[in-house]
Amino acid sequence: MAITTAASRLGTTAFQETPRVELRPDWTRDDAQQVIRAVYRQLLGNDYLMSSERLKSAESLLTDGCISVREFVRSVAKSELYKTKFFYPNFQTRVIELNHKHLLGRAPYDESEVVFHLDLYQNKGYDADIDSYIDSVEYLESFGENVVPYCRAFEVQRGQRTVGFTRIFRLYRGYANSDRSQLDGNSSRLAKELGENSTSPILSPSGSGDGWSYRSSGQGVVPTTGFSTGGVLGQSDRSYRIEVAGIVERRYPKVRRSSKSFIVPYERLSPLLQEIQRQGGKVASITPV
Repeated sequence: MAITTAASRLGTTAFQETPRVELRPDWTRDDAQQVIRAVYRQLLGNDYLMSSERLKSAESLLTDGCISVREFVRSVAKSELYKTKFFYPNFQTRVIELNHKHLLGRAPYDESEVVFHLDLYQNKGYDADIDSYIDSVEYLESFGENVVPYCRAFEVQRGQRTVGFTRIFRLYRGYANSDRSQLDGNSSRLAKELGENSTSPILSPSGSGDGWSYRSSGQGVVPTTGFSTGGVLGQSDRSYRIEVAGIVERRYPKVRRSSKSFIVPYERLSPLLQEIQRQGGKVASITPV
């Protein structure tokens, strides 16, 4: 049963309609392969995985019944593959957010959880930090030895906090989205809300049916009234606000990129999008004014 009537608009329907993947006592090799695929998807997202990147030794141990699903998850999370995709390129707070999402199926609840994992990593290292997720009571109660972790923040479960439902939408940007190709890059998504102990806004993924979602600039940037030249005045009475990330400004070197907002009339919309593409920008949202 959907937790909200807006499930289709928020992009959570895919999770609610997909059964949990579990390696049952009478499992077959095909079941083991299904588990392997599910673990890779949960921990690595939609990244394409080449044959040479697969953890064939850990896969064989699982397929032969030598390790449980939980131990296979541990192997993936500690692998150089996982580190290369999520640990090395990101700030530590972002890594903690991703570890919560991938291994516990939820977002961090408060700043104390972030501080705990920062301290653990600093004093005992990466492997000990990963073990703290997988060996936790929460993991064992939620997934046990043979259930593949899944995004459970959309469900009402024992021990779940209400704030977790709103916070997961800052980490979850749609079923087909990748954790490595979002507009916010490698920065933390929840640092401000966790630091202020405030709730997070619920933003529908960019692929939702009612248009791309908009999140106001953290620096309070006022939208520009045009792009290059021209203003918001036009023949049409329809105007749109466009949020853009990654533009290479003409007056700056190519290594410097900026995020900007524009308000343009309908007849200027198409030329503006073409100009954004030429300058290497990414459109974050388009909303009617």
